[in-house]
Amino acid sequence: MKSLQVSLWRLSNVSLVGLTASAHAEQSTYNMTQGVTNISEQVYDLHMLIFYICCAIAVVVFGVMFYSMYHHRKSKGAVAAHFHESTKVEVVWTVIPIIILVLMAIPATKTLVAMEDTSQSDLTIKITGSQWKWHYSYFDQDVEFFSLLATSQKAIDGVEEKGAHYLLEVDNPLVLPINRKVRFLMTSDDVIHSWWVPDFAVKKDTIPGFINEAWTRIDKPGVYRGQCAELCGRAHGFMPVVVHAMEEEEYDAWLLAKKAEIAQAKQEAAASLTASLSLDELMGIGEKVYLDRCAVCHQANGAGIPGAFPAITGSKVATGDATGHIDIVTNGRAGTAMQAFANQLTDKEIAAVVTYQRNGLGNSVGDLVQAADVNQFKASKEGQ
Repeated sequence: MKSLQVSLWRLSNVSLVGLTASAHAEQSTYNMTQGVTNISEQVYDLHMLIFYICCAIAVVVFGVMFYSMYHHRKSKGAVAAHFHESTKVEVVWTVIPIIILVLMAIPATKTLVAMEDTSQSDLTIKITGSQWKWHYSYFDQDVEFFSLLATSQKAIDGVEEKGAHYLLEVDNPLVLPINRKVRFLMTSDDVIHSWWVPDFAVKKDTIPGFINEAWTRIDKPGVYRGQCAELCGRAHGFMPVVVHAMEEEEYDAWLLAKKAEIAQAKQEAAASLTASLSLDELMGIGEKVYLDRCAVCHQANGAGIPGAFPAITGSKVATGDATGHIDIVTNGRAGTAMQAFANQLTDKEIAAVVTYQRNGLGNSVGDLVQAADVNQFKASKEGQ
């Protein structure tokens, strides 16, 4: 019977697909969320079915056990029987658990097969995890963007009051339409991450060099939150997932607006190549970029983390040749956690953050880096 209970426990855990937390306050915090998709409801129903089966087995097993202990106790004059193995008993307690497991496996298999069926999707989105942010790319729409934690550093440090969605808020949420099947293609730039939204019953690892698939079809508009569910490094807890599900018409309008926003950003990036910003302007932009992208490793004060991430303050990179500094920020450094920001930041942002690191955080080199300098550096690298 112990082997039966272990088997049931394992099957139950597989069927849960890791869903153990509710994203809605109005739902019980002691049970799985029912979610807002047909698959999430199937997972919930499967979970409850197996839970009740386990409860029924527990009642029978413990009922027989306590009954036997009470009615065959020593004080009542009961004498223990002396016998060896019984073939009939062995067959019964082997066959019955097999039948129970098979009966539970049928609905579990149907649900798991449905969860993996990404065919006939209306929309495909590529999700790329990296330390410590998500990148979303809408296929055939020329729309892509990064999604970063929006909780302020002051709230994290305890200087400001923590909001209702502390560590579960981002600057650019993933926007999806309801009533459309969305296919996810998931991968990673560095280490293994895991994209997890309990309300969708979607939890899939993003693995470097591999493409995993998942899908969802949301029934209700709203904002749904999740997290990276894989221990992916120091800032693992600062990698939330936020999905804004919209009515179809609203989503279509958002998509058009997003395309216009991206087009305008490209025009501004092109215009910045001929602009010459002052030190104050570069420092203001650079400080914001640094706090958003760099402070998680190098600390807000530039002190770094000894043995893990180097300091910016007084470093050879930040006080040395500007071209080498631009190279590291643009292309990263192989074999380290330093990412390449060429595709994450504009030339103007790279110029600003390099200027900020060279003239702030305890450094005072005095030189300015403009967007044209970054663009020229990139062009020279492409020409090599």
